[in-house]
Amino acid sequence: MLYADRVELRQLRYFLAVAEELNFGRAAERLHIAGPSLSQQIKALERDLKVRLFDRDRRSVTLTPTGAALLPLVRALVEQADELRRRAIGLSRSEPVRIGYVNWWPADWSERAAGVAELRVDTWVMPSHTQAARVSDGSLDLAVCWVQSTDLEALSLQARLIGVDRLYAVSVGSDASPVAARDVVVLLDADAATWSSWNRYAEQFAADTGARIVHVDDGGVTGPQFFDHVRRLRAPVLNNPKGQHASLPAGLVQRAVLHPTPLWTWSLVWRRDEDSAAVRAVIDAFTRDSERLPADATTWLPAADPHRPR
Repeated sequence: MLYADRVELRQLRYFLAVAEELNFGRAAERLHIAGPSLSQQIKALERDLKVRLFDRDRRSVTLTPTGAALLPLVRALVEQADELRRRAIGLSRSEPVRIGYVNWWPADWSERAAGVAELRVDTWVMPSHTQAARVSDGSLDLAVCWVQSTDLEALSLQARLIGVDRLYAVSVGSDASPVAARDVVVLLDADAATWSSWNRYAEQFAADTGARIVHVDDGGVTGPQFFDHVRRLRAPVLNNPKGQHASLPAGLVQRAVLHPTPLWTWSLVWRRDEDSAAVRAVIDAFTRDSERLPADATTWLPAADPHRPR
């Protein structure tokens, strides 16, 4: 029998991912967590079980005989837990869970939701503050958006971390070396109805780091206009998370921002009085393996970020 006082179901899922991938990097990517965090969790599991599960070196990862023997038991335990969740949901709700988002969305959302609940993904891709308000008024059950603790309090919402973007700067030329946060330009857009969340974030970042603020009125905090501003300013400009994975035009280069590195958190939000087992199950499924924020001085978050390490 597989038993240890401190073993968590999450750790068993991590073990399964590494055992199936036999590669910590691929397993971490699949689980949407940082590689070092995954390695630490596997070491903790090995310590709690008092066995070595993997033999690993710089070139390969293999299951130990003990790990191979435990693999089918762990897989069965995880499958039983998932079946329990499915049965509980089937008894509690038949209506789909309504969920909205801004522009970031878990790549494996359908896999996470499979067998947990039927999802109805809202087709209105709207700003973070709008999506949070729609959850508060009951138009949505859940939303993936950027929020601050003050928003959660005002709208009677709760939140869990679901994703993190490490923002970078874009500059003209071929110099891809890191740039200090104080030497970065941040754009604020006059259209507060659309860019409320970004403006709040950028203003706080500039105040804390000394980055220079430039005001625009053309929606140019992202998209083609953003690239035009980068060319015009001839300075590294902080990239908006909406363009986090956009391809850069020729002549522009991505540069890491250091001292500190700005982090943009994506929250899964729901109403504080939510009593639906299906909604709660989706929350657990979507945030089960979410990346944890580093608790050190090398990164930056707004003071009111609900996921800021305390």
